[in-house]
Amino acid sequence: MAPMFRTLVAALMLFGLAACGDPSKEDLLQKAANPANKAELLQRLGKPADVAKLGPLERWTYKASNGSVVYVLTGDKVALEATGGAEHK
Repeated sequence: MAPMFRTLVAALMLFGLAACGDPSKEDLLQKAANPANKAELLQRLGKPADVAKLGPLERWTYKASNGSVVYVLTGDKVALEATGGAEHK
């Protein structure tokens, strides 16, 4: 029983470490496909790494393992999404 328990604990620790890394741009875009509003984007992706505001516009930036994903919001609506950062070759 003890070896099985140790194996389970080791597997859970490895899973936890793997979950700590940033997702890819593709993962973020898929997870938040076509968000209708700010609340939906927040629910799907959580808090962004950076928020910049200019009047009624907000730019939410999410870090990815291969760059970043940026959403531009006008009021409560998600108006635009874009990706940034160089692809690794």
